Amino acid sequence: MNKGQFLVPLVIILLFFEGAFPQATRTEKDLLGEKQIPADAYYGVQTARALENFQVSGMLTKFYPDYVKAYAMVKMAAARANTDVGRMSKEKLSAIEKACQAVIDGKYHDQFLVDLYQGGAGTSANMNANEVLANVALEMKGNKKGEYTIIEPHDDLNMGQSTNDVYPTTIHVALILHNDKVVKEAKELAAAFHKKGDAYAKTLKMGRTEGQDAVPMTVGQEFHGFANQIEGAIDALVKSEAYLYEINMGATAIGTGITASPGYAEKCATRLAEITGKPMTLSKDLIAATSSMQAFVMYSAAIKNLAVTLSKISKDLIFLASGPRTGIFEINLPPLQPGSSIMPGKVNPVMPELMNGVCYKVMGNDATVAIASADGLLQLNAYEPFVAVAIMESQGLFFKTIPIFRKQCIEGITINEKVLQNYMNRSVGIVTALNPVLGYDKTTELAKEALQSGKGILELIREKKLLTEQQIKDLLDPVKLTSPTGPTKLQE
Repeated sequence: MNKGQFLVPLVIILLFFEGAFPQATRTEKDLLGEKQIPADAYYGVQTARALENFQVSGMLTKFYPDYVKAYAMVKMAAARANTDVGRMSKEKLSAIEKACQAVIDGKYHDQFLVDLYQGGAGTSANMNANEVLANVALEMKGNKKGEYTIIEPHDDLNMGQSTNDVYPTTIHVALILHNDKVVKEAKELAAAFHKKGDAYAKTLKMGRTEGQDAVPMTVGQEFHGFANQIEGAIDALVKSEAYLYEINMGATAIGTGITASPGYAEKCATRLAEITGKPMTLSKDLIAATSSMQAFVMYSAAIKNLAVTLSKISKDLIFLASGPRTGIFEINLPPLQPGSSIMPGKVNPVMPELMNGVCYKVMGNDATVAIASADGLLQLNAYEPFVAVAIMESQGLFFKTIPIFRKQCIEGITINEKVLQNYMNRSVGIVTALNPVLGYDKTTELAKEALQSGKGILELIREKKLLTEQQIKDLLDPVKLTSPTGPTKLQE
């Protein structure tokens, strides 16, 4: 018997024994009855039901590590607050803290398996966290998974809580953690544009409005302009993060605080601030905070603003690099890959295109946030999971795409000085700078003649001996030509 003939019966035998010895399970129950849970699973019965009910997107909680960590931070804060008010024993707190810290450190994330798209206002996600943390704590204490008489997912991990305060608070924390990453990458992108601006600070070019020649500027000014637009968007992100600091822990079901102990809500906010290192505060109106999505709407608007900014810049780069032979070809984008399966030599602006596509998705996500936030009914918004998914996806797309865009595109941009100089020589736009020197009527005549003859403004000035070469040189001085006040007088 050769090797291949031997493997066939071996596979059959293995399949037979796999069926003969089913996976070990443990029995858990909820209000719907008993259910078999894989013995090695840290999740429990409610998570198992969610895994059956919400097989939607394939995007699982574990795919966003900061979101998983946020659950552990919130549960740790809640356990400490319950201990502060005398409701939880220090022994249980110790076990829960260790379990939460393990998740914060990146362990057990493979057990957070609920699809991000779910009904129930996030109940399945909250119970997934409660069950996993309870079983991790049990195992760390030397007990078996499922021994809930010792540490229970509802009574202990959800003590004084409801999905309706845990879920939005967790999302707030997750968005804050993500925002740090988005801001960091956006700052580095702005710095890359500033660096290009410094490199080309004295290189003249024609500015354009509505696609038409306008007035001279420097390439440096253009790139610094891109950087400052991004920094404006960063400022909005930082300011909008403040809306996420306000939380509704202690609100429980609708904001009345039922099942929460006196003083717990305030303690929980304080504890969460300590754990996250962020100035988390308790909302002054827990009913309003539980029913409203204002914080999400405000932050989503800021992330959309970044998308609008980056999309505008990306389109500008595509336009500036267009051609190369039949476009304006002022800049060169790094060639990254062949651009066509049929046209030899074609190289496409793939990185600005990628950034544009990401920005379109982020803008669409903001629309989802607006619609879902507006459709909340009375004291709770059941569509919070869809708001959360939309914003987290936008953040994730940005902090993953922006560094690629920076490294693969912006840092490698070069300019075509001969092209820029040719445009400067031929552009009619330079006449605006001559207004204070030659007067509006004369410059209007020059512009008209240039357009009719196809000659450049400087060419006509030389032909008509309107200015000396020294005066032309002074006129084209980048500092004088592009300063806010502009040239007012030329040397005689």
